[in-house]
Amino acid sequence: MIVFPHAKINIGLNVIRKREDGFHDIESVFYPINLCDSLEFISSKKTKICTSGLNINTLKSDNIVTKAYNLIKEDYDLPNLSIHLHKVIPFGAGLGGGSSDAAFFIKDLNSFYNLNISKSRLEEYAATLGSDCTFFLQDKPAFVTGRGEKINSINIKLTGYKLLIVKPDIYISTPEAFTGIKPALPKIRINESITKKPETWKDFIYNDFESHIFEKHPKLKLIKSEFYKSGAIYSSMSGSGSTIFGIYKEKPNLDFFKQFGFLHYEEMK
Repeated sequence: MIVFPHAKINIGLNVIRKREDGFHDIESVFYPINLCDSLEFISSKKTKICTSGLNINTLKSDNIVTKAYNLIKEDYDLPNLSIHLHKVIPFGAGLGGGSSDAAFFIKDLNSFYNLNISKSRLEEYAATLGSDCTFFLQDKPAFVTGRGEKINSINIKLTGYKLLIVKPDIYISTPEAFTGIKPALPKIRINESITKKPETWKDFIYNDFESHIFEKHPKLKLIKSEFYKSGAIYSSMSGSGSTIFGIYKEKPNLDFFKQFGFLHYEEMK
């Protein structure tokens, strides 16, 4: 079986509070996009995983897809599998690529092998694997809270808008992203601001990580500035990664942005 786990963008991200368990409560809007990995699995004499595409700098035993297989295998009679993961979604980008791979994998293991795992149990597995894995089980635009695992559907469609993503050669670790963050409730919650026209979002919807990360990585600030110069109606960093995206009414000229490395353009659904 082959599936195509896709990425998401964060439209706004507020860090609300630091929790006693060391994690942070956030609020954000996750929106699915067409940038995809591919993941294939078939029954095999021995369980193994191979990868292609972007280089994965981790042991195969630490790959989130391997962890997802082992997690389900603990409770269900899964066969040995030969797994092939082709990576297209960049790492450390705030696009949820690894979480999407894991979520699609457990969801399709459940359906392909008729495991009859309930929705709530799948969500528990997903939350164990990663904070935003649960979103990819639902796979629709959502207002997310908690660590990112609490999913609330929202009525938002960006069909017809154009999306440009730029991921320069900058890696931002999670500890680095949270350094300098001062958790606080926003004056206007994102789920309220998102109901306004996208043309107004730049005045209401922010990513709390941008201020201190832009100071350390001015290239990211430059890219965001260029998005607006080229006609974007909204631009932001996605999550805590180093991706900057812009939403447009018309397709922008891509030439300037090609110098920064990874680039993805699509017409949104």
